[in-house]
Amino acid sequence: MAERKLEGTGIAHIKATCNNTIVHITDMAGSTIAIVSGGEVTKQDRLKANPTVAMFVAKRAAEKAKDMGIKAVYVKVAGKGSILAPSPGPGANAAIKSLAREGLKILNITDVTPSPRGGPKPKGGKRGRRV
Repeated sequence: MAERKLEGTGIAHIKATCNNTIVHITDMAGSTIAIVSGGEVTKQDRLKANPTVAMFVAKRAAEKAKDMGIKAVYVKVAGKGSILAPSPGPGANAAIKSLAREGLKILNITDVTPSPRGGPKPKGGKRGRRV
């Protein structure tokens, strides 16, 4: 199967949680070009969310994207998304810097971390926890 060359822009989806960092680069239609996670770069589980490992993850994904002809990206950063983890993890900023350092032009950065609206009913009953 022949490799197809793309021209122009793509979307870099960065999912940075407290346990891992995943960089997924797609074209504008949403077809996958490159996807790299922290587990592909390091063998140690405790280092998967490390900013240094996130830098290597983004570097490897950017190299694959540049080979396919992507020159500029829109960046969408997501975290885990809950009341306990409302912001992206430690690898998000390092991944964005590494994408720019590899020669991809950053057009826009958007935080798409999901936020709960209401959520499940808290425990404690109608009158709350009585001490």
